[in-house]
Amino acid sequence: MPTKKPRERPSRHLTNQVRIIAGEWRGRKLTFPDISGLRPTGDRMRETLFNWLAPHVHQSRVLDLFAGSGALGMEALSRGANNCIFVESNQNATKTLAENLSALRCKNAQVVHQNAFDAINTLLPQSIDILFIDPPFDSHLHNSILDKICNSQILALSALVYVEAPVNETIEVPSNWPLLNKKISGQVSFFLYMAKNEGSS
Repeated sequence: MPTKKPRERPSRHLTNQVRIIAGEWRGRKLTFPDISGLRPTGDRMRETLFNWLAPHVHQSRVLDLFAGSGALGMEALSRGANNCIFVESNQNATKTLAENLSALRCKNAQVVHQNAFDAINTLLPQSIDILFIDPPFDSHLHNSILDKICNSQILALSALVYVEAPVNETIEVPSNWPLLNKKISGQVSFFLYMAKNEGSS
C-alpha cells in the first residue's frame, strides 16, 4: 500500500505577516511577533483608510501610536509620507519594527520603545499631520489617549486622526473635530476625524 502523505501543518510564522498594499514597497510582506492584543488592521480596511487619506499622505508627518506591527505607519511611508514615528511599548514588537524598517532600507522613520501616553510628552509641538490610534482591542484606552492628545500641542493645524475601536466603544472627541469618514466591519468601528485647534473654524 502506498504510504499516506502526512498532512502539512500550516506555519504559524506565516500567519503573522502583514502586506504593504501600495506605493514604493507594494507587495512586501513583513512579519510581526505573537503578542496578546496585537491585531494589525486588515488589508481591506487599510485600503479603505488610505483611499480616505490619499490627498494628504504625500510629505506628511505621521505618528503611529500603539504601533504593533507598524502596518499603518509603513503603509503611509510606502505611499510617500515624509516621516513616521512608531510608538510601541512591547520590546519584542519594537525590535521587529526596527528590523522590518531596516529590511526596507527606510531612513525616515523612528521607532520609540515607550508607553504611548509618555511618548506624547516628548513629541514636538504641532508637528503631526496624520495620527493613527489603534490600541489593543478591548483595552479601553481610546478616550484617555484622545484626551491626552487634546491637552497636548502635538497636532498640526487640521491634522487627520484615525481611530480604530470596538463597535461598543463610544469615541469622545472635541465638538469642533468634524468626522470625515466612518466604517463598521464586524465588531470594529473605524473613524477619521479632522483635528481642529480651539477657536479654528
